[in-house]
Amino acid sequence: MLYRESGIAGIKVSAVGFGVWTVGTQMWGIKDDQTGISLLQQAYDLGITFYDTADVYGDGRGEEMVATALGSQRDHIVIGTKFGYDFYQYPGIQPGQRERPQNWSPEYVRIACERSLKRLQTDRIDLYQLHNPRIGEIQRDDLFAVLEDLRSEGKIRAYGAALGPALQERQKEEGIEYIERRPGTVQIIYNLFEQMLGEAIFPIARKHKAAIYVRVPHSSGLLEGQYTSDTDFDANDHRRHRVVTDERRKSWLLDGLKKVEKLQFLTQNMGRTLGQVAIQFVLAESAVSSVLPNIYDPTQLREFAAATEAEPLTTAEINEVNRLYERNFDIATELAPVQ
Repeated sequence: MLYRESGIAGIKVSAVGFGVWTVGTQMWGIKDDQTGISLLQQAYDLGITFYDTADVYGDGRGEEMVATALGSQRDHIVIGTKFGYDFYQYPGIQPGQRERPQNWSPEYVRIACERSLKRLQTDRIDLYQLHNPRIGEIQRDDLFAVLEDLRSEGKIRAYGAALGPALQERQKEEGIEYIERRPGTVQIIYNLFEQMLGEAIFPIARKHKAAIYVRVPHSSGLLEGQYTSDTDFDANDHRRHRVVTDERRKSWLLDGLKKVEKLQFLTQNMGRTLGQVAIQFVLAESAVSSVLPNIYDPTQLREFAAATEAEPLTTAEINEVNRLYERNFDIATELAPVQ
C-alpha cells in the first residue's frame, strides 16, 4: 500500500481508502452489519488506514460500524466523517433518495460533532467535512468559527468539504472557493469518464498545497469491468435514482460499455485489472491524497487495495486516455452522470 500526505498535520493516509457509505447504507446491496464490519476489518489488514464516513450514512449506522470494526485500531487509522444533513429531524431514506434538509448553524454543528464522537467511540475526529455544502455555506464565517473552536478543543484535527452530492458544474466554483478561502481538504467526484472537476480544481489545489480526496473513481461501477448490457439495478440501489428514466439509464450503460472497450489497451497482457487502472489514473494526480472506491465484496476489496502494487500507468498511457476523453471516446451520445 502507498501512503500520502493527508492535509491533516503530521498524518499520512493510505492512497486507497474505504468509503463507508457502501456498507453503512442499504444502497449497495449490503443489508447486514456483520458483512460491512468484516469488510472494514479486512481493509485494515490489507493496509487501508483511511475510512471516510458521514453521520447521515444509515442515520449514524456507518459511524457505529467503524467503531465496532476498528475501535481497537483507533490510533492506527484516520477517520473522516461529515456533517450538515439534519437526519435527526428527517430520518430515513427520503422519497426518491432526495437530499434531506441541511442545518449549518453553529449550534447544530457542535451538537452533530458531539454525537458523531459518541457513535465513533473516540475523543477526536481526524477530518470533519461539510457534507455537500453550497457556495453560501463555504462563505459563512460563523460556521468556520465553530469549526476552529472544535479544532482548538481537540475534538477535530482538521476540517474540509465534500462536494456533491452528484456531479454538477457549480462544484467547480465551490471547490475553488473553498481552497482559496478556507484551510483543509476537498473531496470531489473524478474518474476516467468524468474529469471536469479535476480539470478545474487540481491546478488550484497544487498551487495552495491543498489535499484532494476522490470518490466514484469507477464511475458508479462502469470502470470495475463487471457490467454488461443486461446489468440492472435493484429498486433501492442509488444508481437507479440518478438517471430517472429507464431509457436514459440504458443509454448511460450502453455508452459506458462502448467507452470501456476503448480502454482495453490498458489491461491486455499488463497484469492489472480495469478496476486497478481506474484507481491508478486518479492517483497519477499529485494533489490527490486518497481515492475512495465503492467496496462491497471481499474479492473486489483485495483487487482495489492492490492497485498501487500493480504495473503503474505510463505517461504515454495517461496521455492516450486524455486524448480519448477529449474526443468523448468517439462515442456520439453523452453519458448521463450517475454517481
